[in-house]
Amino acid sequence: MLLSSSAYFIFLIAIFFLYWVVARSRALALAAILFGNYFFYAKWDIFYLFLIPAASTVDFAIGLGLGREKKRWARRALVGTSVAWNVGLLAALKYMPFFLENWSAWTGQPKPEWHWSFPLGISFYCFQALTYTLDLYRNDAKATSSYLAYLSAVSFFPTTLAGPITRVAALLPQLERKDRELSGEEGGRAVFLIGLGLMKKLLIADYLGANLVNRVFDFPNLYTGMEVLIAVYAYALQLYYDFSGYTDIAIGSALLLGIKLPGNFKMPYAAESVPDFWRRWHITLSNWLRDYLYFSLPGLRSKWKILTYMNLVITMVIGGLWHGPNWTFVVWGLLHGVGLGATRAWQVWRGNPRPNQAWWAKGSRIFFTAQFVCFAWVFFRASSMENAWAVLARIGSMSVSFANISAPIAMVMGIALVAHYTPAGWYKGLSGIFVRSPFYVQAAAMALLLLAIHYVAATGAAPFIYTKF
Repeated sequence: MLLSSSAYFIFLIAIFFLYWVVARSRALALAAILFGNYFFYAKWDIFYLFLIPAASTVDFAIGLGLGREKKRWARRALVGTSVAWNVGLLAALKYMPFFLENWSAWTGQPKPEWHWSFPLGISFYCFQALTYTLDLYRNDAKATSSYLAYLSAVSFFPTTLAGPITRVAALLPQLERKDRELSGEEGGRAVFLIGLGLMKKLLIADYLGANLVNRVFDFPNLYTGMEVLIAVYAYALQLYYDFSGYTDIAIGSALLLGIKLPGNFKMPYAAESVPDFWRRWHITLSNWLRDYLYFSLPGLRSKWKILTYMNLVITMVIGGLWHGPNWTFVVWGLLHGVGLGATRAWQVWRGNPRPNQAWWAKGSRIFFTAQFVCFAWVFFRASSMENAWAVLARIGSMSVSFANISAPIAMVMGIALVAHYTPAGWYKGLSGIFVRSPFYVQAAAMALLLLAIHYVAATGAAPFIYTKF
């Protein structure tokens, strides 16, 4: 059930009315959300109805233990069990075919069969679940005694497929509060975000993917170097609008239930360095990797600075592998890890100078950072290392032609670029105008959007890119 499909919005409307009918009862409200969570999982595979409750129950029990236990060794044992449990789920249900394939290639033995691959949402579920037990271990949160509230928070359906990765400790107070209400302003903002997400996904991301990106990456040798380069830039825009579109729909869906989720993007292609990019792109994953992985690695306070740089590389390689069991993601993570480490080493060597704020200096930093990010996106998008090399080789041919870059493609890319660099305050102002408008104006705006989607996306919506991670 894609978040851009009509089936999802029928489901969302049903859960919306069910939830607010019983909202005065804390137990019934939690039960309504939990029903929605598990129904959403079951629509993908009935196996999730057994997997998610079982996985959640283990971490809830560990959380109770961490809330009561004071002995250091016991707390370490409990949190270690949680980490091993969730990492084990990831390894068994998502990465085992990758491990077995590489084991077979290295040993020359036949590849063993593995029939227990259920990757959908597992990466996001496990990272979200670990925020709870790790926060309890660090005494950054308090354990909940409500089994129902925990089950509802850790499997919250808007965040299931592609985040934003939300700390369970931040969701629990919102789910457990008794004064549930939805103001007209919040409802209007939720509808605005959902509409904005649909525009990003169906009118920009899917159009660029279907009409240029997918064709070029599938058969790069059929296009000139310039066309392939433009397709790489188009993919950078496609990925941003696809993922941020999902995030807008997820945040809007949660807001309709009175739940506030964290933002995930902040004009990422305006970043002035690789670290700045990761403060703007997939912010909840960046924060997770920093808070729960990087800060946990040994040598962080060592006088040997090389350990700090190595930890940045290790963190990003793991972050790359988290996206999927493919060497292309490892290389993508390695590139960003080296970029982060090199930037940090340069700053230390220069004594952390204040960046030149002249327009040409700032523009240069933004331009070169964007080129590095787009270069790394080649590996992120490629189906294999061979495919990535073929794309880069074709760009290196420096052949020039624009025969396959149609006027509509150029127009959509232009609109996407302008929209991306539009100041956030403009979006906030547009949202305010929509929220303050009469209901019939809001309804007319959504009707026009649906008409545009029907005209442009006549072949239907493609799956969100990040749902496969």
